[in-house]
Amino acid sequence: MYQIRIHGRGGQGGKTASKILGTAAFIDGKYVQDFPKYGAERRGAPVFAFTRIDNKPVEARGYIYEPDAIIVLDESLLEMPLVGVLDGLKKDGVLIVNSRSSAGEIKNKYKIKAKVIAVPATDIAIQTLGKPIPSAVITGAFVKSTGVISMGSLKKAIREELSERGTISEDIIKKNIQGAVKCAGEVK
Repeated sequence: MYQIRIHGRGGQGGKTASKILGTAAFIDGKYVQDFPKYGAERRGAPVFAFTRIDNKPVEARGYIYEPDAIIVLDESLLEMPLVGVLDGLKKDGVLIVNSRSSAGEIKNKYKIKAKVIAVPATDIAIQTLGKPIPSAVITGAFVKSTGVISMGSLKKAIREELSERGTISEDIIKKNIQGAVKCAGEVK
């Protein structure tokens, strides 16, 4: 089973990123489970979301304490020990951080043993969407760096999850897909 934990702040789309990854895995024919954990439930407060992906039914329940991948939508959360962003990350796991810093800088600063991917997801979101919402954009970096799900399924999942809201235009959906592809291209 592949387990993903997403850390962000309210309003950045952590729950949306989790749903997009879960839907993409489902489209790829895998079994999935995705769910958020809310704290203070206010914009800017730390939030968590979790996604499990497997080739057989997912029977595990509860939070993910030893993730294979951690996605960080707000780099400042790494500075908050109580949030526990890096807790349980497997040595052969991957940390994907929305950051202008290099992966090497992040790896050294936080003494991370796992693989680190740094992508400027917010910058890409602003360029493609005109808004600083990195949720769908950073999923492209996950696809490129892990290979757990396909890019084709990710594109379909972004379309499906954002279309369900009914308030997001076709133009914005396309721009989110473009942002995800661009973010994947940032993975070294």
